[in-house]
Amino acid sequence: MADRPLTQLDKPDVLAGLFAVWDSLDALLGGLSESDWQAASPLPGWDVKAVVSHIIGTESFLLGIGAPEADIDVSTLEHVRNPIGVMNESWVIHLGGESGTSLLERFREVTAKRRKALESMPEADWNAATTTPAGPDTYGRFMRIRTFDCWMHEQDIRQALQQPSSDEELGGQAGELSLDEMSTSMGFVVGKLAKAPAGSRVLFELTGPLARTIRVSVDGRAQVVEDFGGQQPTATIRLDGLQFTRLAGGRPMSSARSQDVELGGDEDLAGQIVKRLNFVI
Repeated sequence: MADRPLTQLDKPDVLAGLFAVWDSLDALLGGLSESDWQAASPLPGWDVKAVVSHIIGTESFLLGIGAPEADIDVSTLEHVRNPIGVMNESWVIHLGGESGTSLLERFREVTAKRRKALESMPEADWNAATTTPAGPDTYGRFMRIRTFDCWMHEQDIRQALQQPSSDEELGGQAGELSLDEMSTSMGFVVGKLAKAPAGSRVLFELTGPLARTIRVSVDGRAQVVEDFGGQQPTATIRLDGLQFTRLAGGRPMSSARSQDVELGGDEDLAGQIVKRLNFVI
């Protein structure tokens, strides 16, 4: 941990995003019929009910509630690839027999408890080192990852129901925090996954409500930078911000937004990066 400083994040800022996505999910799920809950999501083997069960399971874990025992060996399922996947699937199976209405009540109950716990958490604990899905970092970083995870799953559910987010909804705090979180992995994507050569300067231009610019410079190792020091990018990738999040999450693109991906400069490298964008567990 010595070579990587801990990520200090503003607690009210992150909690505003996390609570906003929970509110958005609550509103979305509140209008569903039982058949809607069984709509297939873009995630293999999971319907809407399974996605919500996963969110409930993770927040339960963060309240100190252990994963239920499944009556099958979930590690043998094709879409379960790691210990986190085993925990997720245990909750999905455990809650699979519940009605949508009952599941929504569980979601409301667990997120209400988590809100109270997070709001009363002292700043020292928020900024303290802990184990996160991205390695050792602050609890605050973990909660930004939770915001990103819940927001991604909201988009999964919306895709399943063919109820895409409006531009205004996409431009909210949760989407911004999710992109903040995803941006931190672009050095890994460009350097490690796409193996961009030394001297590469890669520019991601995201358009639409989630518009932003992400720059990655490969100098020794690939890392996200504020600017290229007056130099031009060697490769550019331009696409809609939501579609960027779908590709980075290993999901199919949304049919609700432009699916154009424009490559510039070293197009072979840019294309290689797009192919390797999926970094999410």
